[in-house]
Amino acid sequence: MDLRDTRRVTERHTRDGIVDTALALLEETGLPDLSMRRLAAALGVQPSALYWHFENKQSLLADVADRIVAAAADVPDASSGDARVTGLAFALRDALFSHRDGAEIVLSTQALGLGSDAARARLAAALGADGSAATVLLQFILGHASLVQQRIQAARFGAYPQGEAEVVAQTSADFAAGVRMILAGIPAGS
Repeated sequence: MDLRDTRRVTERHTRDGIVDTALALLEETGLPDLSMRRLAAALGVQPSALYWHFENKQSLLADVADRIVAAAADVPDASSGDARVTGLAFALRDALFSHRDGAEIVLSTQALGLGSDAARARLAAALGADGSAATVLLQFILGHASLVQQRIQAARFGAYPQGEAEVVAQTSADFAAGVRMILAGIPAGS
């Protein structure tokens, strides 16, 4: 084994390396089949080695969720208030869509109060509001993305009448309308 191989093996066994491998397995197997045992096998370690870095599977998934949310594109500060918030909402939605079962992972992590609060904080900053308005908008984003990802999965298996691209295109207009309705109902500074 040369130095590059040793470095790759070492990097795989860091917290970030484990999350990288978990994301790769997620794409391959989906959330239902992403187990600590399967992840350990992919890393070439015993499952107990993972617990050195993560207390349990949910804490691992919290880091995976944080990585998914962190990948959401930045929206230029120069955008007007509503355009900035809408752009950020779409960026978060797209980040959720960029990983198989991404919405479900982030939603369950949020439901359990695990992981960072980065998505809500980014929305609150864009809204120029307190956390309540950002929480409502984030819940809409997560719920909508979960519904769309379920339709996408069903379309892949032929159990939904539209194809994957059609599902995303059709639901984008619904998503934009929902964000507009939420923004229209949020009083300035709330």
